[in-house]
Amino acid sequence: MKAIAALLLMLNYLSVSHGGICMEGPQQFPAVQIDAGQGKVVMTDSNNYAYFLIGSQWYKMGLLTLKHVSVGPAGIWGVDLNNRVYEYVAGSFVFANGESLRQVDAGGDGQVVGVTDTSTIHCLQSTIASVYREQSTLSWITLPGLLMYVSCSTKYGCWGVNSAENIYFTKVTPSTCGISDWIHVDGLAVKVETGTDGSVFVVNRVGEVYQRQGIDSRTPQGTSWTQIPMPSRISHVSYDRGNLWVVTDNGTILKCLY
Repeated sequence: MKAIAALLLMLNYLSVSHGGICMEGPQQFPAVQIDAGQGKVVMTDSNNYAYFLIGSQWYKMGLLTLKHVSVGPAGIWGVDLNNRVYEYVAGSFVFANGESLRQVDAGGDGQVVGVTDTSTIHCLQSTIASVYREQSTLSWITLPGLLMYVSCSTKYGCWGVNSAENIYFTKVTPSTCGISDWIHVDGLAVKVETGTDGSVFVVNRVGEVYQRQGIDSRTPQGTSWTQIPMPSRISHVSYDRGNLWVVTDNGTILKCLY
């Protein structure tokens, strides 16, 4: 515990070379996964409970155990230990029958995307996701390709990584889930997250964090990667409204301002 306290004290004064400053974030130790969107932040801990951040305090979102949770324009969605999909509706998670997913993302322009244990990619149209309120069977659209992690933004498109750690980008039409071809992007990563403004961050197999540079409407896949210095190995990141939320490999939450 003393080592953790010393680390957090140091982080309060840690300056990142690209204009960011990392400090201790609100803690729900040990954290496993975190997601931010539209000014909201959610996370899961090592007991597989989901939490919602209000001010500087984490509040448990019921007793359902979830291994992954995501927040964005489509609301709050999650998947449990058996890959069942849920949406958070009126204060509780509602089972969304129709597809079994290992990871889900609600950060797109109303659509929800996710991947299965066999790396198939699936998309729920924005017109369906926005009105879902009860335990009916949802019709997911299977997208071409194989990915083990996927993340979408309201701006520019979706990013993903496959089992070989290759990185890909595509544009998505939210109302139809139609996509352009997947573009292979240079670099290797095990996780990729894109913010509402189109900013993209990846985590590689050794826990390093990189940000994609050169992203704009003409080159939505960007042009190069810049490493973001971190004090320890990182397991997960998420970006929203100038804040890079970080989970270290020991379960500590950091908040980096950009």
